[in-house]
Amino acid sequence: MKAPPVKVVACELGLEVFQPRSINKPDSLEYLARISPDLIVVAAFGQLLKKAVLDLPRYGCINVHASLLPKYRGAAPIQWAIIRGERWTGVTTMIMDEGMDTGPILLQRAVRIEEDETAGELEARLAELGANLIVETVEGYLRRGLRPKPQPAEGTLAPRIKEEHTKIDWTATAREIHNLVRGLAPSPGAYTTFREKRLKLYRTRPFSEVPDAPPGEILPHKKRLLIATGKGIIEVLSLKPEGKKEIRGVDFLNGYRPRPGEHFV
Repeated sequence: MKAPPVKVVACELGLEVFQPRSINKPDSLEYLARISPDLIVVAAFGQLLKKAVLDLPRYGCINVHASLLPKYRGAAPIQWAIIRGERWTGVTTMIMDEGMDTGPILLQRAVRIEEDETAGELEARLAELGANLIVETVEGYLRRGLRPKPQPAEGTLAPRIKEEHTKIDWTATAREIHNLVRGLAPSPGAYTTFREKRLKLYRTRPFSEVPDAPPGEILPHKKRLLIATGKGIIEVLSLKPEGKKEIRGVDFLNGYRPRPGEHFV
């Protein structure tokens, strides 16, 4: 068990830290009532705040969320934006209500998703953007008359990533597989199997629009690990065989020496 970075810095600064298993339990509510917060700010918290918590602060609760709401409400907005091939995403601050990321919007900032950007890389950019935006939001909301705007009722969902989301379907297009791989990198990682062992793919790129073999087949090439898909060919740049370290695609070819007609499944 390791303390999260926010706690480490808070302790260094001599700030009180409270880490409840559930923010909605009676002991948590007692603690919050005792400190009587004017405002609560939530970032990637992972728990829905019930009405008893939402009603405690004089100015309510503000959440900073890594999407352009109402798109991608839920636990994994960064991953799903990439998996679904979005070109833009961003950060939203909002007043929290009892729904899942449905509260009135305060501020938004948009960023372009780069062509080969992974979820981990995008998360780092959005974290910095969100940190600045929450400061601007609190200042504007408490002192400058910033007013929240209601969200549309309809929106898209970004549910928690489950095991079934991480298996590569080689009948999909090269672009769709590329988006899945980078949307799940570095964790939990998109996977396939080879010789009955799992491989996690971390870096890919669409190589050609024209398939010339059945989906999943490893195509002969001395220096590139090329896999046929349902539409096009994809190059695997880095991957991690089960129980081993991450390696380059060319190292996989040299080490495993796939035979003609062998497949990723």
